[in-house]
Amino acid sequence: MRPLLPMHREPYWIYVPETPACHPRSLLVVFGWVLFAFVLELGLTEAAAREKQSVSTSVSMPCWLVEDFVVAEECAPCTTFQAKTTPECGTTGFVEKISCSGSKRDEFKRLFPCCLSCRSAMMERHLFWKFEGAVVGVAAVFACLVILRQRSLDRKALEKVRKQIESI
Repeated sequence: MRPLLPMHREPYWIYVPETPACHPRSLLVVFGWVLFAFVLELGLTEAAAREKQSVSTSVSMPCWLVEDFVVAEECAPCTTFQAKTTPECGTTGFVEKISCSGSKRDEFKRLFPCCLSCRSAMMERHLFWKFEGAVVGVAAVFACLVILRQRSLDRKALEKVRKQIESI
């Protein structure tokens, strides 16, 4: 019985040194970015905490946090008049009107003291696809970078092999 593949002699083994996985300079750059992100996040967290303290002392609790309430109007896009006059419309462009049963007050539901109102399904869908697009874009960029790096490493390895063969 004949083998499927033709028999070859033992190949010549040429020593090709491995390139380091990361250059120390690139590690330093990554460390710098991580440190920058940490400092930025720390500053934003402290600013939010200070803003929360100042807002909580000046604004009374909304009725829907302490009483039972009924949703008078579902989460809907703000009208142009509401967008100009109601602070709850400013952040998301959607508002949900509620009626508190104990105090008989009608007000717009805010999720946080900074006036973030409801989030509609349409807005969530839009944000989801925006996020998915960003993820695909970042993945494509890094895939291109990996391909370019692999090509350059292959070129370097072939050049070293060529020099070693020439020296024989």
